[in-house]
Amino acid sequence: MKIVALLTGKGNSALKNKNITKVKKKPILAYPCIEAKKVKSINGFYVSSDSKKILNIASNLGFEKILRPKKLAKKNSLHRDVILHAIKCLNKKKIFPKIIVVLLANSATIKYQWINKCLNMLLKNPKATACVPVLLNNDHHPYRSKRINKDGYLRSFFKFKKKISSNRQDLPKNFFLAHNFWVIRTRNLLLNNGEPPWNFLGPKVVPYIIKNSIDVHSKADFRLTLSWINNKNKF
Repeated sequence: MKIVALLTGKGNSALKNKNITKVKKKPILAYPCIEAKKVKSINGFYVSSDSKKILNIASNLGFEKILRPKKLAKKNSLHRDVILHAIKCLNKKKIFPKIIVVLLANSATIKYQWINKCLNMLLKNPKATACVPVLLNNDHHPYRSKRINKDGYLRSFFKFKKKISSNRQDLPKNFFLAHNFWVIRTRNLLLNNGEPPWNFLGPKVVPYIIKNSIDVHSKADFRLTLSWINNKNKF
């Protein structure tokens, strides 16, 4: 079983240098690299980026460089295309991974134990196409969300056939995908037959529930990340 880790991060982002900004004297991207290196079942470590700075920092942490084309480093570039490009580069080297652990360069909220658990859950379930961390969040339940119609009024996204409680505790449990890492069977990346918007995860995604995850998109997220790192043992 060939299992590889792939760190993904682009240089061109709305928050300048977010992937290489230091938190507790380490670049954000160093945290997923360090944790992934502790997972004994991972056979290879790679980084995909258009940024030389990102590539060099990850390389110093033991990740082999995959230079990403500029066309895959735009604001509207799709994550699946980035991963497929990396797979093609690996295939040229006669490396054919069965499972890919995708690491997000803008999230330091990751533990090697979480990666191990997701890998084990995926390996024990041959029908599963991926295993990903998820967060329980009923505060932002889809039943509570609204859209603005053409007349400027708030309307629900759904046509409810029964009464819906305004209390979040009464609603069905609502989970969001964490954006720290995903464990995916490679064949399902190619089939791309899962539920939108993450079709590349395949149709049978196993959830691994975690308490908290932060992907950095604003300066405030750096402060939240620092707090998480300082209290890591509580999660």
